[in-house]
Order: sequence, then C-alpha cells, then structure tokens
Amino acid sequence: MENIYPTILAAKSYGIKYISMFCFSTENWNRPLQEVNYLMQFPSEIFSKKEQEKYLQEGIKVVWIGRRSKVPLKTRKAIEEMEAKTKDANQITLHIALDYGSFEEVENCFKIVFNDINSKKLSLDNFSINTILNNLYTKDTPQIDLLIRTGGEKRLSNFMLLQLAYAELYFINTYWPDFKESDLKLAIQEYNNRNRRFGVIKDEKK
Repeated sequence: MENIYPTILAAKSYGIKYISMFCFSTENWNRPLQEVNYLMQFPSEIFSKKEQEKYLQEGIKVVWIGRRSKVPLKTRKAIEEMEAKTKDANQITLHIALDYGSFEEVENCFKIVFNDINSKKLSLDNFSINTILNNLYTKDTPQIDLLIRTGGEKRLSNFMLLQLAYAELYFINTYWPDFKESDLKLAIQEYNNRNRRFGVIKDEKK
C-alpha cells in the first residue's frame, strides 16, 4: 500500500492521466480470514486525513471500482471519503480496484441494462457494445493502453477484461512492493516501441 502514492507521482511525471491498481479481487475473499482482515485495514490508513491533503495537492482524483456491498464499513467509508474529497481533482485519476472482478462487473452492468430495457429507458434496437462499456465501473475513462503485471505472473486474473481488449501487456518479475519508477520507465519505453495496429495493417515505413 505504501508504494501506491509514489507510483502515482511517477506516472503523473510521465504525463499519464489514468492509472488503475488491482488491490483486492472478488476471488481474494477465498484467502484465509486473517489475511483478508489484515488487507482490509489498509485503505483507512493510506487515505487518512494527512494523506488526503497530499493527494489533493497533487491533483489526484481517486475512484473506487468494484463491489461496495461486501467490504467492511470502515474500509468503505475511508475510500468513499477519499472519492468525495478528490472528486474535482484533474491532474491524474487513480482507480482503486477493491473487491473488483471483471465477471462481477459485467454481471452488474447487465443488471443495469436489463432494468433499463424493462423500464423502457433502453430499446434493444439501440443496444450496442457501447451500451455495455457505458455501464461499467470505468465508464468515464478511456480503454486501457498498457497493462503491467508484476511478480512474474503471466495471466489477467479477471481484471478489466473488456477494457483490456487492445491493451499492450507487459510482464515483469519484480514484485509490486519493489516496483520503482525505473521499472515504470522501462515499461513505458517498451510500450512506445510496440506497433499498435488495432486490427489494421500499417505501413511501418511511414
């Protein structure tokens, strides 16, 4: 948790406008209870009154993406207070993915869509992929450009599956607590050297 703030500042220094951090998945509830309880303590610590001022000074907007009904009340209040405090910040947006899972996100999205169809707010004739994207937790942000997976793992782990449709994937053996600005710089350099085609054949000579 202590590595979140310096990583945001590093991303901001490179002109990145959106950064998402996968902190706790919907599947992580299956971990030992003692570990889960320990992890749930951190949001109220990293988003303390003192920390809130640091985020505000740097123009960091915090947005919680994920299910809110299951996390402890103290945890929920801490993140929601941070959201409220930073809602007008505009330098960089931080998505805190807590109790997040892409399957749950899509399920929640379709509940909203079905409700709109039943209430006549939406017609099937007007239904499209944008209908889905506009009802995800990330509806106000662009699609992901780069995914960095730390710790040597090479899987997506149910993270933003729709938002990652055309993302560049970057895997690094370094574990998250040891991930530094130098690691972020290397990932960005690798990203800048990729040829992103989005399904279109491009003339690389141009």
